Amino acid sequence: MKFALAQLKKSAYNEPFTFDEKVNVSELETMNNDIRQIEPVRVHGQCFFQGDQIIFSLEISGEMILPCARTLVDVPYPFDIHADEVFTTAPYVTEDEAEEEIHPIDGEVLDLTPLIKENILLEVPYRVFSDETNDQMKSPTEGKGWEFISEEKKEKTIDKRFKKLESLLKDDEKKD
Repeated sequence: MKFALAQLKKSAYNEPFTFDEKVNVSELETMNNDIRQIEPVRVHGQCFFQGDQIIFSLEISGEMILPCARTLVDVPYPFDIHADEVFTTAPYVTEDEAEEEIHPIDGEVLDLTPLIKENILLEVPYRVFSDETNDQMKSPTEGKGWEFISEEKKEKTIDKRFKKLESLLKDDEKKD
């Protein structure tokens, strides 16, 4: 979600500039977090000038798919985030402004996408639980480098490390 600085100055100088867009944040699925799937999110709000600062008041809403903490089934998690982001057109940023998270503008284009992704990542809960009663039937039994083994199956399988020893036992039985 990019805005040209000249367009913002022209549109938001006397009255707030409003916007309403869908933003693709599917890159969050590939990061090292619990988000399995996320559809494009709706970002709407307004922007206004206050001196040399540009203030964005954002509402970010959408739904992400997270794993259940008990069974690893997909759990839809809707979110609605309110965020205020402040940018400055000043050529330098003081230490106080950096502490208050006032972002400097580099160039003539203002990109809100990284800040939208950051706010979504901050909204991801520590864990979620599925409300369905039979969710254990839907839970995955194997994945990348792991497999669920029940007690019955565990008794029938022989550890791969001991497979060669089994042939030695068969040789001993033949000698007797």
